[in-house]
Amino acid sequence: MKHVQKVRAFARSEDASLSVLSVFMIAVFLVVGAAAVDVSYGFRARSSLQTAADYTAHAALYMREKHKNDEAKAQALALLDANMPQSIYGDVLYSTDIRFGTWDRENQQFTPDSDSKDAVFVTTNFDESRGNGLGLFMMRLLDRNVWDVKAQAVYETYLPMCFREGFVAEGIVDVQSGNTYTNGFCIHSNTHVKVSSNNYFEDSTIVSMPDKGTIELPASGFESNEGLYEALRDGAYRLRILNRLPHLIAVLQNPALDEQDADDDDLPDYITSEDIVTPTAKAKKIAPDDMTPNRINMYSCGGGGSITLETGTYANLVFVTDCDIKLNNGVILDNVVLATTSTADKSISGSHLQIGRDDHCDPDGGSQVLTLGGFEVASDLKVFGGQVLALGDISFSANANGIEGASFISNGEISGTSNMTMGFCGSGMERNYEAEYFRLAK
Repeated sequence: MKHVQKVRAFARSEDASLSVLSVFMIAVFLVVGAAAVDVSYGFRARSSLQTAADYTAHAALYMREKHKNDEAKAQALALLDANMPQSIYGDVLYSTDIRFGTWDRENQQFTPDSDSKDAVFVTTNFDESRGNGLGLFMMRLLDRNVWDVKAQAVYETYLPMCFREGFVAEGIVDVQSGNTYTNGFCIHSNTHVKVSSNNYFEDSTIVSMPDKGTIELPASGFESNEGLYEALRDGAYRLRILNRLPHLIAVLQNPALDEQDADDDDLPDYITSEDIVTPTAKAKKIAPDDMTPNRINMYSCGGGGSITLETGTYANLVFVTDCDIKLNNGVILDNVVLATTSTADKSISGSHLQIGRDDHCDPDGGSQVLTLGGFEVASDLKVFGGQVLALGDISFSANANGIEGASFISNGEISGTSNMTMGFCGSGMERNYEAEYFRLAK
């Protein structure tokens, strides 16, 4: 009887009533914990894929600047394999996952174009169909063994406006007094900018350097330079176009070099033949009539000495030399590339020089001056859709008025004195030599 009572008491007992709920709760905690472990693992994997997509896209677009489509892809894939070996991670990236094209920044839209160098779209993958799906741990309890994970990146090229029109130098940019900067003109130094008094900076102008606090000013400071404080920016740039400068001049000396890579170093469209001619020099002087239009005119000083360009208008030609170039007063360059391999401090010098056609920013007529040395104009420099690239210093003195569309880039210092007007065209600079920069677009 006592045994029967004990059994009935046990049956009525509620001491263990939570045991069944506990079993279910433990099962729930296991599922949630499993999901948390695998989701965390998935996020880490996607982060790795995103990093890979970013640096592979950057590498592909960088390589595309100098190489054909397939070669650029191959080098980008080699970089990826060095960081995420195929032997460990599987086929994270196929060549077809790298697509060159164009990027519409406003509409956030990519358009494939295998001939383009403007943008690239890269997709990296952990995918079961590739045999490298993301293996799960705890989710196997729910019969889920693999996740597919992907990441995408778009890189695009762009040209900072300071390189389009403005003064850009690795060293100090020193501008004196009584100057006017309008219409978005840019002054940039990778060291610092020095400004004297009584200058005017319109609202849209830029004055930049790595640390804007290092700007060098007179005691009157910002009070005597209207708009300067608002124009200040922090920033630094690699002067990529100057790294290419020796090659740019070499292509002028030997156009066949341009056919050996994918650079856009084509001759100006007004050069209708790659045949090189030698202008007639009289007592180391060359006049406009001694040049041959629509041709590359090349003259050598035999490793030293100078050549003088006499007064007049030089039009629709390339002149390349190893001489120092002296420019007589009144030289006008209209659709001209003037280049020297001389490394002298004043490899190109003169006064009363006009670079480009005075056409109020209309297309055509712009000119480019290239030197492995320095450039100096003593007075009265006018620039209309003109570019000066120099590995040495660029210096120009008073009364540099009427500047409309100027791009001066120096690996040394840029020094300009007083009473200059520098304006931004936004057009008429179509033949500038440029080196694209790269940024993550998406």
